[in-house]
Amino acid sequence: MSTPKSPIVQQLPLDAQLAVIAGKVDRQERITDEECLLLFQKASLPFVGSLANQIRERKHGDVTYFNRNFHIEPTNVCIYSCHFCSYSQLYAHRDEGWELTMEQMLDIVKSYDGKPVTEVHVVGGVHPKMNLEFFAELMRKIKAHRPDLHIKGFTAVELDYMFRKAKKTVEEGMKYLHEAGLDSMPGGGAEIFHPEVREKICADKVDGEGWLKIHETAHNNGMFTNATMLYGHIENYSHRVDHMSRLRALQDKTGGFNTFIPLKFRNKDNDMSNVAESTMVEDMKMYAIARIYLDNFPHLKAYWPMLGRQNAQLTLSFGVNDIDGTIDDTTKIYSMAGSEEQTPSMNTAQLVTLIKQARRKPVERGTLYNVIRDYDSIDLKEIESNPLLN
Repeated sequence: MSTPKSPIVQQLPLDAQLAVIAGKVDRQERITDEECLLLFQKASLPFVGSLANQIRERKHGDVTYFNRNFHIEPTNVCIYSCHFCSYSQLYAHRDEGWELTMEQMLDIVKSYDGKPVTEVHVVGGVHPKMNLEFFAELMRKIKAHRPDLHIKGFTAVELDYMFRKAKKTVEEGMKYLHEAGLDSMPGGGAEIFHPEVREKICADKVDGEGWLKIHETAHNNGMFTNATMLYGHIENYSHRVDHMSRLRALQDKTGGFNTFIPLKFRNKDNDMSNVAESTMVEDMKMYAIARIYLDNFPHLKAYWPMLGRQNAQLTLSFGVNDIDGTIDDTTKIYSMAGSEEQTPSMNTAQLVTLIKQARRKPVERGTLYNVIRDYDSIDLKEIESNPLLN
């Protein structure tokens, strides 16, 4: 838990309180929950942006990571009814959604044969018929076809349902999937941990404690995972701080998180369409404060399809050092959610150009941040003309 601010600090003028925080960042000391809340409530965007960039450059210099990946969404049919979701179809209306067969998903994998992708990201709705054994068999077949492909799959929400239906403990279920080929986990399904908000936006799925337990168990099995937070809807700043505080505490315990990914709430075609979306200033402030507060998270990522290419580029000045990858979102999960990008796919040359325009150094990574290739000194024409580079 964070150390509370002293009464002396609380009595200081705002400028002096912010100076205390800036001094901590300069000395690489941890800020408290109360100081994080103060940044949300009172600090200017230039102030938090400057501190976040200081931390980003201390950790990574100008390096900005991306990877060459593709997504498989097995289904958008889901037993849960999250009010913010624009993606899923309730099971009762499954005829209006999609359900990919094992063969169809393997065909997607095979369509990338000979292409230098390093990761497949498997995530979708919670479908009663797509159970633990189904996905274990899918992963075995993917690994048999392409052993070097890193499988990052399944949110804690999906896993919670799979494990309970299979009557396995979290420990048993995670071990089983890891042995079947699951290499790491994405960070989806976290939303907002605080029950005050969670009960209003996604009451029927795994709670915050359950989400954290699944990720802790993955870490204990030697797997790395990511973490997300859905922001900019009905939560307040204290809920955001609470959410990040729980993540920071688990990271202190296990060290198993690679990346934190703030996810901007989008109000298109969902039950919360009356809730206004956050402004670009608020978005940049969210990224910056996350970088300042989550001192034990090595990486901060912006999903460029959700923010748009230009806004994602801007985040590179507010603490972000990763903009995900080529993605190739074949089933349009991002555009269905109201993203800025209606065709969420970029080739390597486009990603490299985007990063270089922000005066950062593009580096291709593996899922676990092993460096594959430094693109900083490679000519754009060479990238565009070489299939192995593009």
